[in-house]
Amino acid sequence: MRLFVSLEPPAEALQQVAEAVTELGHVPGVRWSPPSRWHVTLAFLGELDDDVVDPLVPLLRWAAASTGPVRLRLSGAGCFGSSVLWTGVAGDLERLSALAAAVARAARAGGVALEERPYRPHVTLARATGRGGSGALGRLADQLAELRGPTWTATEARLVRSHTSTGRYEVLEHLQLVAPSAPG
Repeated sequence: MRLFVSLEPPAEALQQVAEAVTELGHVPGVRWSPPSRWHVTLAFLGELDDDVVDPLVPLLRWAAASTGPVRLRLSGAGCFGSSVLWTGVAGDLERLSALAAAVARAARAGGVALEERPYRPHVTLARATGRGGSGALGRLADQLAELRGPTWTATEARLVRSHTSTGRYEVLEHLQLVAPSAPG
């Protein structure tokens, strides 16, 4: 099964972005991702066998609990090459990066081979689907550059299965971002 670990911004955090995207309307060669699929990926785990998932869950729970809640907001826009349009994530990026690193360490400890790449928090808004789309993404990013959403506090991460045949996401586990205990 195809899995990833993510944070899901609440509806109020997505509303301003959704309104801005709706105003842009249909763009030839661009496929908009529906707001119901918008998330901040912490780690893409890839295709995993069922027998790997059960022992992985406690490791992911520990990783999530080790960081605590994270205050974030959606902000600005950009592109990955000429194929992906995204909105960025602002706020407590140090804690968010620590959470992503903890999730990656937990996944590796569970036997998952993750790609080595810098963590760039974002929410994917659209993908180019044709020649016209790749040129349009840069213009769309410019139009969304001033986007600033409200702040929210992420209190849980999710282990999610992506059903590629239907485009549906299935939450397999809710991973609480428990505030660390004070020494004492």
